[in-house]
Amino acid sequence: MPQRLAVTGRSQEPRARFTEELRRLRTERGLSLRDLAKAVGWDASQFSKMESGQTLGGPEIVQALDQYYGTPGLLVTLWELAVADPTQFKEQYRRYMMLEAEAVSLWHYAVSAPPGLLQTPAYAREVLAAGGLKGTQLDQQVEARVGRRMLLEGEDAPPFRVILSEAVLRTPLSDTQAWREQLEYLAEASERPNITIHVLLLSAGPHGLMNTAVKFLRLLDGRTVAYTENDVRGELVEGNSEVEHLQRTYDAVRDLAMYPAESRKFILRMLEEAPCESST
Repeated sequence: MPQRLAVTGRSQEPRARFTEELRRLRTERGLSLRDLAKAVGWDASQFSKMESGQTLGGPEIVQALDQYYGTPGLLVTLWELAVADPTQFKEQYRRYMMLEAEAVSLWHYAVSAPPGLLQTPAYAREVLAAGGLKGTQLDQQVEARVGRRMLLEGEDAPPFRVILSEAVLRTPLSDTQAWREQLEYLAEASERPNITIHVLLLSAGPHGLMNTAVKFLRLLDGRTVAYTENDVRGELVEGNSEVEHLQRTYDAVRDLAMYPAESRKFILRMLEEAPCESST
C-alpha cells in the first residue's frame, strides 16, 4: 500500500497562504525585513504589511520577490489567487464572483459608478471609503476589486459590454487628478478589442433600469445568469424567465444609448472638461 502524503498544515485560504509563503521564504534565509528591503529595493514597511496581510502589494513587487527567491511564478500565482479570492467580498456577491470567473461573456449596466472591472485603484478607494470601510479592511477590498480587472486582460479575456449612465461620468471624485485618471482608464479600455462601452445620456429619459445596476454572465454551459444591485441589496438571478425579462430590458436600454465610437468621444469630452488640478 503506497505511503500517504503528509499534509503540510499550511493555510488553504488564499490570502493567508500568500502571507505564510512570504514569511517562510524570508525566515528560511535568515533575512530581516530591512535585509530584504535592501536586496529587493522596496521599503521594509511594505514587506511588513504584506507579511501581516494588511496589503497584498502589486504585481511588480511580487515578481521581484519571485526573482530574488528563485521561485519563478510561485509567488505571482499565490498573489493572483489571493487577489481574486471571492471570500473577500460580501456573502451575497460570492457566488456571482465564482460564476464571473468562468463566464465566456459579460454585459453590465452601470447606474452611478463605473463597474468594478473598470475602476482604478484611486476610484475604488474613494467610493469604498465613502461606504464606511477604513484601515486594513479598506486596503483589502481595494486590492480585491482592482485585482478583478485581470479578468479582462490577456488573449483569452472574455467579451465585455457595459452601458454607462451619463451620471457615471458626471459624478467626479473629490481628488480631481484621480478622477481624470479614471476617465483616462475608461477611454483606454474602450479601445480594447474585447471591451465595448456605450454611454446612455440623461436626455434619453426614463427607462427600465433607472435605479438598478445589472450584470449578465453567459456561462460555459450556455446558461445566462444575472446579478441586480441597488442601494440596499444585491441579488443573483438564475431563473430563466427572470433573466430573459432583464435581458429584454437591457436590450431596450442599449437601443437608447450612443454607439461605441460616439461614447468614446463623450468620455474624452468629459476628460477635457475635468479640472486639471486636484482640489485636495
